[in-house]
Amino acid sequence: MPTQNNQTDTSPSESSQSQANNAQEKVAALCFRRSGPLYWFNANDLQVRPGEFVVVDTEKGPDIGQVVYLEDQVPPDRPEPTKSLKRKANHKDFERRRQLHQKASRTLRTAEKKVAEHGLEMKLVSAEYTLDGHHLTIFFTAEGRVDFRELVHDLGSVVHCRVELRQIGVRDEAKLIGGLGPCGQTLCCERFLRDFEPVGIRLAKAQDLPLNPEKISGVCGRLMCCLRYETEVYSVARDKLPEVGDQVQTAHGQGPVVGRNLLKQEITVRLGPEHIVSVPAAEVQPAAEDTNNNH
Repeated sequence: MPTQNNQTDTSPSESSQSQANNAQEKVAALCFRRSGPLYWFNANDLQVRPGEFVVVDTEKGPDIGQVVYLEDQVPPDRPEPTKSLKRKANHKDFERRRQLHQKASRTLRTAEKKVAEHGLEMKLVSAEYTLDGHHLTIFFTAEGRVDFRELVHDLGSVVHCRVELRQIGVRDEAKLIGGLGPCGQTLCCERFLRDFEPVGIRLAKAQDLPLNPEKISGVCGRLMCCLRYETEVYSVARDKLPEVGDQVQTAHGQGPVVGRNLLKQEITVRLGPEHIVSVPAAEVQPAAEDTNNNH
């Protein structure tokens, strides 16, 4: 009798289908608040598109996140995801989140009273519950380190859930609260900036901006974030213009450059003690003596 083979053979078509399914596996980048940091999850078989909301299990508990990207793999600088998308968020989930948001506002007022009772030098900014209501995170700012262990214990006995206090900086505070910038638009950090990068005074100098803190600082009191991501545009624009002090020839006469408008690509030239003109940079030429000095 022939020996019975218990191993099941896989047909070529089944093997191809299995490979196709593996190739379709995606990872999803989620954010849990507008322009917040991204967290990566395995999408598995859940059919989702960017912009849709899903329910996931986080380290704190269940929460609603919005799909920002769907990719074949996570970026090289990010760890591989260990958690997966559970399901798409439904009406009940959004209603639950709305109720918890209202509850968090009430809890924040209670927490502020407790802070005063404990005499702590800290400013509470916002509060968030997980979707099951079992974990409360309170964000605060302070000048230095704060011993809030007694406060956490006191709050926990009032709200009957796990309480976490997280200290943040003034830039994060502006991002959470939101508002309008000096330009009249919604703050960049609230609208689209996911991560903060260092901003130094040299960026303001490179853009020919006045070095008055009131002119170049945002509502958070720090240098405006736009100084960094606009630097490249200003750098290209600056390279097309003569430097302040250069002698140039205009249709009105010759004189030194006393000012520049990088965005308009205009320069201001002094033609006499009381004669100053602004002209497009494309309409001026280096003065004859400067040309001779360059040879």
